[in-house]
Amino acid sequence: MIKRPLVVVFDVNETLSDMAPLAERFMDLGAPEHLAKLWFASLLRDGFALTAAGAGDNFATLADGALRTVLTDVPLDRDVDAAVEHVMSGFTSLSLHPDVADCVRALQRARLRLVTLTNGSARTAEALLAGAGINDAFELLLSVEDAGAWKLVRAAYQYAASQCGAEASDMMLVAVHPWDIDGAARAGLRTAWVNRAGGSYPAYFTAPESTVSGLAHLAELMVG
Repeated sequence: MIKRPLVVVFDVNETLSDMAPLAERFMDLGAPEHLAKLWFASLLRDGFALTAAGAGDNFATLADGALRTVLTDVPLDRDVDAAVEHVMSGFTSLSLHPDVADCVRALQRARLRLVTLTNGSARTAEALLAGAGINDAFELLLSVEDAGAWKLVRAAYQYAASQCGAEASDMMLVAVHPWDIDGAARAGLRTAWVNRAGGSYPAYFTAPESTVSGLAHLAELMVG
């Protein structure tokens, strides 16, 4: 069992949203599908680097720039501006992973406070949740754009705690990304790693308090 936190903080990209269809957008352009993962990893890397340097930009701007870099010298079936628009517009058509809605409703019935914290925009998170009809279950949809620093920097998690009026130790971050788990743990939050892929957790990151195979497993352990 997982001791219930006061606030459950969900990461959005890949934790709630199924980003696999973005690979199809690359294939639509005539680009290899593996570039989708390279692109997302590149934009995260650059966001982290800029935050570490005390600079930064919003997710959409970095995603656009990283995408143009990844597509350099790739034979495309359209000009690069149209290609970037095609891939970027895919964010607005993403769906939730199949286990998300039931988990969210179970936690809501248990009267847990639910929020999201994303490196993307709050508007994109709202559209994703509204499309699944579960946006009403969330108290706040938070973005690091208002925190002044990307996750995994401590300030991003402190911003979430401030907005929730809660102590960090009363909050639990739920995420698929080990770097997010590490950042949250260092900021004093409890953590639950969603290991959908069945991989190994990197030993150099702070270990999660709990590991679950999916959000159905999280709900089972947290509320029964």
